[in-house]
Amino acid sequence: MKPNDADFEVHKQKVYSYMGLAMRAGKLVSGEESTEKAVKNGSAKLVIVALDASDNTKKLFKDKCSFYGIPVEIFGYMHEMGHALGKEKRASLAFLDKGLADATCKQLILAMNSGGSNNVKN
Repeated sequence: MKPNDADFEVHKQKVYSYMGLAMRAGKLVSGEESTEKAVKNGSAKLVIVALDASDNTKKLFKDKCSFYGIPVEIFGYMHEMGHALGKEKRASLAFLDKGLADATCKQLILAMNSGGSNNVKN
């Protein structure tokens, strides 16, 4: 593992930790329908869509989030996101808390800057 790979792994694990924390705090919704509802009603502060989600799902959330002015990131894999939440695979999720969303965004940026640009897209 190269040094940048180790940095990426650290930041990736922090992102998943924030997902789990937000889920336990009731400040995160997951699944396409719940995420889309949170985007439409304005409660979503950050949307994350899995890299292996369908192209239609990625396009749907990029378009909806762009329209509603909500940041959206393409990150991780469905089975990893589901595992972080204690659920089955998840293609999308939305943070409902601004503080947790900001902290997660910071880790996503650090992950991208540490050489994980193939694993994080916006």
